Amino acid sequence: MITRRQGLALLGAGLACPALAQPGFPDQPVKLIVPFAAGGPADLVARLLGQAMGPRLQQPVVVDSRSGAGGMLGVEAAARSRPDGLTLVLASTGALVILPQLMPRMAYDAQKDLAPLLHVISVPQVLVVRRARGITTAQALVAEARKQPGRLTYGSAGNGSSLHMAGELFRLRAGLDITHVPYRGAAPAVTDLLGGTIDMLLADIPVVLPHLRGGELVPLALTAPERAAVLPEVPTMAEVGLPGVLSDTWYALFAPAGTPPERLAILHRAAAASLEDPELRRALAEQGGMVAGGTPQQLAALLVSERAKWGEVIRTAGIRLD
Repeated sequence: MITRRQGLALLGAGLACPALAQPGFPDQPVKLIVPFAAGGPADLVARLLGQAMGPRLQQPVVVDSRSGAGGMLGVEAAARSRPDGLTLVLASTGALVILPQLMPRMAYDAQKDLAPLLHVISVPQVLVVRRARGITTAQALVAEARKQPGRLTYGSAGNGSSLHMAGELFRLRAGLDITHVPYRGAAPAVTDLLGGTIDMLLADIPVVLPHLRGGELVPLALTAPERAAVLPEVPTMAEVGLPGVLSDTWYALFAPAGTPPERLAILHRAAAASLEDPELRRALAEQGGMVAGGTPQQLAALLVSERAKWGEVIRTAGIRLD
């Protein structure tokens, strides 16, 4: 996993890219809102992407960290910004498709108040257990859970988090009776997993990668359609007999709704071209993610399909926020 220091060193070195003249685009910096704390994975992805986009826009891209409420505060700030092409947000699964289905009232409508630009990266979850448990396959874990209904536990980053959704999807598709233990973030869940307080965890790859490399945790299966480059030996859920367990935390670029189409087109071209940069792709892949891309229309379709998918899980599992 690339560290923040390594990532910033890459930023300092600069990413090779051609400067494109942008007639009609404002001669002002572009603000890229990150709805999560500075120094985290989303922050690094935004800084890498912004550094690559800047020369293509012939304007600096300045990262603005606005964390809070599971990413909703930053998304709301972007949705309420002036639609002039000078504000973007790197939003993710939770604030766009999961939390809106759990909150009684929302300050924004992701499908109406935001203009989709580009799907940047998807980070799948990996099912992990402590090495001390002696379990080395997902099949063995499922068998143990079925022998002890209601006894085994799985952690998450909190009720309604993407890790909670991944855990519930796994539970439903595998037909298991396992108990959810919510935490205030992924880090304390990992700590309790290492200490034996909980039995298993479905976590974003970067969160547990150091412990996988250190040998404290054992990876059992990946919630992705294909294996990850950073964990090539770990099978997918489909490979272990659970093809319906597909889950990830994805990040995508959006602008405020009402941004002029010609400016959206400029921003999309700059972002899409940046994702083709080999150094940027390498850096993003080292985060355990899968570089995406595509058109604004494909991103809009992703929003619709993800909302339907997680809405079904929420209803079937009876998930509510405390």
